[in-house]
Amino acid sequence: MPKSSGRPNQLFRNLNSKIALTPMILVAAVVFFGGTIWTVIYSFTNSRLLPRASFVGLDQYERLWASSRWIISIQNLMIYGILSLIFSLVVGFVLAALMDQKIRFESAFRTIFLYPFALSFIVTGLVWQWILNPEFGVQGIVRSLGWTSFTFDPLYNPDIVIYGILIAGLWQGTGLVMCLMLAGLRGIDEDIWKASRVDGIPMWRTYIFVVIPMMRPVFITTLVLIGSGIVKLYDLVVAQTSGGPGNASEVPAKYVYDYMFQAQNLGQGFAASTMMLLTVAIVIVPWAYLEFGGKKRG
Repeated sequence: MPKSSGRPNQLFRNLNSKIALTPMILVAAVVFFGGTIWTVIYSFTNSRLLPRASFVGLDQYERLWASSRWIISIQNLMIYGILSLIFSLVVGFVLAALMDQKIRFESAFRTIFLYPFALSFIVTGLVWQWILNPEFGVQGIVRSLGWTSFTFDPLYNPDIVIYGILIAGLWQGTGLVMCLMLAGLRGIDEDIWKASRVDGIPMWRTYIFVVIPMMRPVFITTLVLIGSGIVKLYDLVVAQTSGGPGNASEVPAKYVYDYMFQAQNLGQGFAASTMMLLTVAIVIVPWAYLEFGGKKRG
């Protein structure tokens, strides 16, 4: 007798679990996808305090990209995002590699590094606002020791304010990256390290050419977590600078919030939200295709 293709069995496998997941899938489809489509549609209207189906074409988008405030927010997000990705991965991996050397008091150090992540972004922002305050922060302390010409006031300098916010972001998020990387390193087979020592391969080359490629899933997970934090950057900015000095530390999420809930211009807020969604899609869709759809199945 000919063998069945097996597709019906695959379809009905774990049927109870699939039925149990159906409500969650429907909620996700309605809330996330429905809400997204609704936002995109109303971004083409002149909605103010309340949504209204009065379409104005691309007027909201033209106004958006003509706004210097929006351009500054995009520039700030790019600077923050690129530097946050680089420093979070590098510092987190180096700390994880050091922790992986079976050092003493490892649990204590791991707790210390991870503790900032347990704090809210508002608390972190306020703490670093005090630390970077020129009167009684780092600058004030150093000047009180005799270096009266010392200057370190990033939150009050429009040219470097985004870097002051970056310091707080790295302080809070690097510990999580370290823990993820450490978990990945602990999953590496000990025989690989033994073989590299027998062959006389330097440790740094083992990390770069053997260990890091094996940790690809960990790096992907870490990049997704860091990327989501970058796109929704809002709390740190509000807590540290409220977008100032002027609009020097403006970010897209704050732009959306201000126009939707303070300026009562829903159409402009929806347009900015749609552009943020488009930016994420441009990055995620090609990666998802290469990761899941571009591979040939054997």
